[in-house]
Amino acid sequence: MAEDKITFPQGVSDLRLREATTDDSDFAYQTKKSAFREYVEKVWGWDEDEQRQLHQRRFASQDFRVIQVSGIDVGILAIVRQPDCVKVNQMFILPEYQSRGIGAACIKHIIEDAAVSRLPVRLQVLKVNKRAATFYHRMGFGNTGETDTHVLMERLP
Repeated sequence: MAEDKITFPQGVSDLRLREATTDDSDFAYQTKKSAFREYVEKVWGWDEDEQRQLHQRRFASQDFRVIQVSGIDVGILAIVRQPDCVKVNQMFILPEYQSRGIGAACIKHIIEDAAVSRLPVRLQVLKVNKRAATFYHRMGFGNTGETDTHVLMERLP
């Protein structure tokens, strides 16, 4: 699955998930930083070197996609298909493209793809990120547990 074209609501006609290359690593990091830094700061504080190292490890080991709208890179997504579920590891949309239905279209695509194999979709959300938790509840996810820092969520097929 090198590239997926997604049906996108709200009048944007061309939403795609393209396979990330090594050239996309800095875009992925900058997108995470702009969309997620405020939440990391609240929980652990933002350490630039530590965050860069964490990103480099994850980018090398996870299946990243670049979210594009009309050919413009607007976000990143990393998912893992496991035998018992599809796990969303990361989804970050640049702030100027948030609240336009892009994330909802991506999650809907993941849910539909997982349903073909009758797999649940699982993810975790930082407890301080109420906006994300509300979004995922709207997308049909329920809470399945928690850690000190995260709410664990799942959407059944």
